[in-house]
Amino acid sequence: MMFKDRTQAGAMLAEQLRTFQNRNAVIYALPRGGVILGAEVAKALGAPLDLIITRKVGAPGDPEYAMCAVTEVGEPICDPLERARVDPEWLEKAISEERKEAKRRREKYLKNRKPISCEEKIAVIVDDGIATGLTMRAAVKALRAQKPKAIIVAVPVAPADTVNVLESEADKVVVLDNPDQFLGAVGAHYDDFSQVSDSEVIELLKEAST
Repeated sequence: MMFKDRTQAGAMLAEQLRTFQNRNAVIYALPRGGVILGAEVAKALGAPLDLIITRKVGAPGDPEYAMCAVTEVGEPICDPLERARVDPEWLEKAISEERKEAKRRREKYLKNRKPISCEEKIAVIVDDGIATGLTMRAAVKALRAQKPKAIIVAVPVAPADTVNVLESEADKVVVLDNPDQFLGAVGAHYDDFSQVSDSEVIELLKEAST
């Protein structure tokens, strides 16, 4: 399945999530791309929109190769084989730096707005797609600590093996397309996968809060 752009994918995802309308849900988007979809879902469900900010921890000398993922708080999710190959002190420092960056981004996007708790609520985590699943798994773990009623992962596209892993960690996974032959990158499943700017994220969050 090919998606026109994130807005279309978000609208399609919202239709699949109608069952959570008026059920005390909170929509958590992964910035930046996931915020476009999260805004569509939040509007359709009449639910508040917040961020769950994740950061990849790249391997030494290859920052694009994610070996771990972290959120603003809590323990990281790591590939155990990759973690065993690196110096523990180096990894701890890298995790700390990415956690600081996640906090900096929350301040940039949301200023002094207090995070929305999902305690005893349904947490719906939205992104524009999943590849390895590390960042989404980190998001699930962070929100699970808040003791929500349920955690729903909702994305347009993800590989079948990653969906299987997430189904063991989230309460439900909603995915529009989980091909056995994943195209290697989330953007390959979109006609338009333009980079989302910080200003777009800020504007969408402002609109959602009014």
